[in-house]
Amino acid sequence: MVLTYKQCIEKYGSDHMLKKEIAEGNLFQKEKGIYSLSKNCSELEIIGAKYPKAVFSGESAFYYHGLTDVIPDFYHLATVRTDGRIKDERVKQTFLKEDIFDMGQIKMSYHNTEICIYNLERMLIELVRFRGKLPFDYYKEIIGSYRNRVETMDIAKVEEYAAKFKHSDKMMQIIELEVL
Repeated sequence: MVLTYKQCIEKYGSDHMLKKEIAEGNLFQKEKGIYSLSKNCSELEIIGAKYPKAVFSGESAFYYHGLTDVIPDFYHLATVRTDGRIKDERVKQTFLKEDIFDMGQIKMSYHNTEICIYNLERMLIELVRFRGKLPFDYYKEIIGSYRNRVETMDIAKVEEYAAKFKHSDKMMQIIELEVL
């Protein structure tokens, strides 16, 4: 389990007790302000704890949902436009308007780590929105994965999400042609 400095202070009472737990080997500092109860923890856990307001999106979300087997080079996180810039070399940040930021957010367990991520329906909209920026074979692989999952998806949600963006009619046409 990964804890922030604030959570450690609440749990152990003071900075002195926190340092004592580290010295005794009961707590491990992973990064500045990030601690773990176990010696080994995943980088995904650290990123999730370090940026609790961010949502996994883009290539990261496609991978964590099992739509592609291409492991992303970076953690792709979406934040609200008013949030500060994430200065972490491992992270690619996307800024979104507040009215679309919360749309489709879910909690998902990935390798025993709970992460905040956009659902499949929202990621289909994102795929279609940014299809011109993605490599063609990567795009086709993900579209193929969506075709295999179309029965389990909520198409009404897809339509609802698409309506919040510009060119929603064109997006829905592409989804109908390539996925449905």
